[in-house]
Amino acid sequence: MEIITESNKHWKRRFYIIAAGQAVSYIGSSAVQFALIWWLTKETGSALMLSLAGLFAFLPQTLLGPFAGVWVDRLKRKTVMVSADLFTGFIALVFAGAFFIGSPPYWLACVVLGLRAIGGVFHGPALQAAITLLVPKEELIKANSINQFIFVGTFMLGPILGAAMSTALPMEYILISDMALALIACLAIAVVKIPELVKKEHEEKHFFRELKEGAYIYLEDKKLLFLTVSSMIVMVFIMPSSSLYPLLVSEHFGGNEWHLSIVQIVYGAGMMAGAGVTGALGKKITNKIALSMFGLFLFSITMFLLGILPPTQIGFWLCVGVCVIMGAANNVYNIPYMTYMQETISPEKQGRAFSLLNCLMSLTMPLGLLIAGPVAEVWGVLFFFMVSGGISFAVTIVCMVMIKRNI
Repeated sequence: MEIITESNKHWKRRFYIIAAGQAVSYIGSSAVQFALIWWLTKETGSALMLSLAGLFAFLPQTLLGPFAGVWVDRLKRKTVMVSADLFTGFIALVFAGAFFIGSPPYWLACVVLGLRAIGGVFHGPALQAAITLLVPKEELIKANSINQFIFVGTFMLGPILGAAMSTALPMEYILISDMALALIACLAIAVVKIPELVKKEHEEKHFFRELKEGAYIYLEDKKLLFLTVSSMIVMVFIMPSSSLYPLLVSEHFGGNEWHLSIVQIVYGAGMMAGAGVTGALGKKITNKIALSMFGLFLFSITMFLLGILPPTQIGFWLCVGVCVIMGAANNVYNIPYMTYMQETISPEKQGRAFSLLNCLMSLTMPLGLLIAGPVAEVWGVLFFFMVSGGISFAVTIVCMVMIKRNI
């Protein structure tokens, strides 16, 4: 495969147009997602229904991720992104119609969440692969930092907007707004020329061979393999922590919903700070694997610290400070990781590589919850944070040694 190339002097304008469109789409999707979950919460008050909704929203990435990557690599990145945005908006529009007709069944909301998640399965890898084609190699760190900054901003603003919309508007109009915002994102992508891969005429397509090539990418690069394996192990212990923060705040620190919101906001602020600092360093970062491992190491330390804080007001404010560092560590780990993959993996295989990575990481949440639930129930939330941090720390150290030795 070859890449259609052109002058890169206008890459910033093109990138920022796409980024602005995606910001609008992300905020809208996040707000609608929040509104749908809140609607289910108010209507059913059922933990089982909310768990089912979460399962529907989670499964597409696990089941379809690797297969979606093959199609992302076969098709134009622009086509995949536009189609994914339109599909997600269309599903919301159809569900809005159900509200206009009458009161839709609750199970249909779960189906809608699952179908909307399918759009994300295709959109994420296509966007990451498109950045590689659009942005000069030496500017990838900066571009990925901007992307993460936007993602965190939507993570913080989406629920606020969703809560406001839930209060002021009927659900059908909230759902319609998702389609309107998706059209804005599609327009931003449509007006930007993204270099595309040109497939050779004699090149044959073999779906399962291409699928295996996605796995071989990691097997052939030992550094990437060790980083990915260690990340999966660490994420098994880190991912469930988000579900345990409410218990940490309420039971250990005796806080309320406002204390919990403070923890969530400062975590997002830390992520923004991590993205900003990483982006500012940009070209000065020469060893991206080492920086990513440092971020994972820092994340492990903060997990351990949360498990040893005293149950006092001072302890809570120390928790707030630790969460800022934890949020920053998240992007210090994530941004160099993504950039290393964009720089070292050939563009025609990046869709498969990113899809497989997303699939593997998505598996860590259910595996982690199977461990976190019983452990926290029997020995307490603090014990889980402390032990998880300790295990993650040990795994990170072993991975650092193995990468240094180039095993």
